[in-house]
Amino acid sequence: MAEAALEAVRSELREFPAAARELCVPLAVPYLDKPPTPLHFYRDWVCPNRPCIIRNALQHWPALQKWSLPYFRATVGSTEVSVAVTPDGYADAVRGDRFMMPAERRLPLSFVLDVLEGRAQHPGVLYVQKQCSNLPSELPQLLPDLESHVPWASEALGKMPDAVNFWLGEAAAVTSCRLHKDHYENLYCVVSGEKHFLFHPPSDRPFIPYELYTPATYQLTEEGTFKVVDEEAMEKVPWIPLDPLAPDLARYPSYSQAQALRCTVRAGEMLYLPALWFHHVQQSQGCIAVNFWYDMEYDLKYSYFQLLDSLTKASGLD
Repeated sequence: MAEAALEAVRSELREFPAAARELCVPLAVPYLDKPPTPLHFYRDWVCPNRPCIIRNALQHWPALQKWSLPYFRATVGSTEVSVAVTPDGYADAVRGDRFMMPAERRLPLSFVLDVLEGRAQHPGVLYVQKQCSNLPSELPQLLPDLESHVPWASEALGKMPDAVNFWLGEAAAVTSCRLHKDHYENLYCVVSGEKHFLFHPPSDRPFIPYELYTPATYQLTEEGTFKVVDEEAMEKVPWIPLDPLAPDLARYPSYSQAQALRCTVRAGEMLYLPALWFHHVQQSQGCIAVNFWYDMEYDLKYSYFQLLDSLTKASGLD
């Protein structure tokens, strides 16, 4: 009796993503030709938890015309920034049986630019990606070139952003080689170059596996090699072991039932990535981007996802 009930729960969970997809998940990420009003943004995109790409949202930013590697060299080249360094470009990612966090170095931005332009070499792959509002804290000289928030989004969400992050790196730098999700409403603005996103809606959770990993950090040695140091004081990290670009379907067969959305966000475009959407991000060489994180509302929508997550784990689908 108990096993039959459990199998019935599994069956419902397997069918749920398809039903949700038919009701509210677009076949492709829609484009808006101009920023929505606060009411339309909240009603049409935030509440239904749907992504979109917004054109002509950054045209009034001086950054769109000014920001380039030579401009950075001239204006903030001597400024030291936090740089994530990894042997293979994958920061905060599963490697073997470890959840690997990058080595962090403080480097003059001019040196990072030298590496991006092939004028200098540095062990591993460099990525300016410190996600703790690094734009105002580390590069305040650039703030006059853009807005401190997205006014129509701030009005719709009833708050200011919790973080404004600056992103600059090599093409080999990937936000995570596995899927991941954030508890933020994310407005991702590409100023130069392009970003390539792969998404899954939260409703695909029954098909997306999680495993627990020992956290570890890369350390860069004086010889320019990397060693792995376990973070013994930290608890194990739940993370998605699957690479969506090359999924191991023999090991994770359920993932074949998930349907990813893909899009490219180009210079001058803004992506609205709703909270709790699973995503994987790649970029062009020297891509420059800024994103605004607004903390999500911990409302009924969040509770529904937590229920879906708990049922997936309890039923053994995870």
